[in-house]
Amino acid sequence: MMNMKTLFTASVLLIATSAWAQIPKPGEMPAKAMVLTGGIAHIGNGDVLENAAIGIENGKITFVKPMGSVKLNPETADIIDITAKHVYPGFISPNNTLGLTEIDAVRASNDYAETGSFNPEVRAVTSFNTDSRISPTVRSNGVLITQATPRSGRICGTSAVMHLDGWNWEDAALKADDGIHVNWPNRFQRSGWWAEPGPTKANEKYDEQVNELRTFLLRAKAYTENPSPEFNQKMAACKGLFNGSQNLYLHVNDAKGIMESVLFAESVGAKKPVIVGATEAWLVVDFLSSKNIPVILERTHSLPANTDDHVDQPFKSAKALFDSKILFCFDYAGDMEAMGSRNLPFTAGTAVAHGLKYEEAVKSITLNAAKILGVDKSAGSLETGKDATLFVSNGDALDMITNDVTHAWIQGKPVDLDNPQKFLYRKFKEKSEN
Repeated sequence: MMNMKTLFTASVLLIATSAWAQIPKPGEMPAKAMVLTGGIAHIGNGDVLENAAIGIENGKITFVKPMGSVKLNPETADIIDITAKHVYPGFISPNNTLGLTEIDAVRASNDYAETGSFNPEVRAVTSFNTDSRISPTVRSNGVLITQATPRSGRICGTSAVMHLDGWNWEDAALKADDGIHVNWPNRFQRSGWWAEPGPTKANEKYDEQVNELRTFLLRAKAYTENPSPEFNQKMAACKGLFNGSQNLYLHVNDAKGIMESVLFAESVGAKKPVIVGATEAWLVVDFLSSKNIPVILERTHSLPANTDDHVDQPFKSAKALFDSKILFCFDYAGDMEAMGSRNLPFTAGTAVAHGLKYEEAVKSITLNAAKILGVDKSAGSLETGKDATLFVSNGDALDMITNDVTHAWIQGKPVDLDNPQKFLYRKFKEKSEN
């Protein structure tokens, strides 16, 4: 008879085996070139090519041309007919804990936060879980790249841009350490919760918290310019902020905080600040435009920040940024963000319904996001020489009714679009039919 310890171990192994059976294995590089024919290609840079032919070989896009200008040879390439279907670059989900969390309510499955307030040396890339049960459900809607982002503290850590397929984090990494994330101090503190908000009062420690952050980053700058014989991991981790190889992601929402954080970044010598969240960015578009500051815009499907804002203000903010020629993209951060990031395309679709041009909405979750994250040389658009990270949908991928992804590739490797939710649907559908 098994003792309790043996029984528990066997149960865990059984559960793990069952879970793995529902997670598709990573794709393998095809031995033969491919040509997608007849599709409507949304290039990602604002252009559309009707009746397109797209060549893929050795993980790269080899051409994107009108069908009439391409000679097809089935002996040298597999021909995939996608007539009248839509082709998009893989959608990119920035500022998300996808791959760093599994079950929000189970602390042991969350690996996106560290103790302490200043943790620039904490790298999200090595914590990324390629065996997550969530990732297959997200890529089923066309999201093929994510920015694994740490949370908590004043300086949260260093994020990584990751593919949503691969055997391990080394396979999945597109850009290992793209930037450091800072939670900008709040000028005001709100009590209560969303259903019963309490009074708002000024943060009496605001100046102290800003000065503490300033002191840390100025020390880091001095260290990177004149390294001490005694190695300091925290200081060394900030080097990219000052030589321009990494972004400084400033998580801030209020208009005054946005302006102060940008001026702060300039004062400490950070070369590439990016505003993240930016709830009230629409109020300071002239400032952001004059400073050429990119914005990762908060979840469009949100309530207004203030009681006197228009109820549809979150839907219109993207149009305000576009009109001011500000480089921006969408995120899906917030409650249940990892699993919810499958809805990223639909937030862009909502912005279309409120004034943003359709191809600009596509651009905001493809090439714009790639530019902000620093991966646009290999991802973000359907252009010759870039990675073949793209997908095909029967209908409009920004519409939750017509989004129907039939094919996807990450760096030319086919993606299995099955996922645990589809598995369970088939399981219980079969039961109901018997």
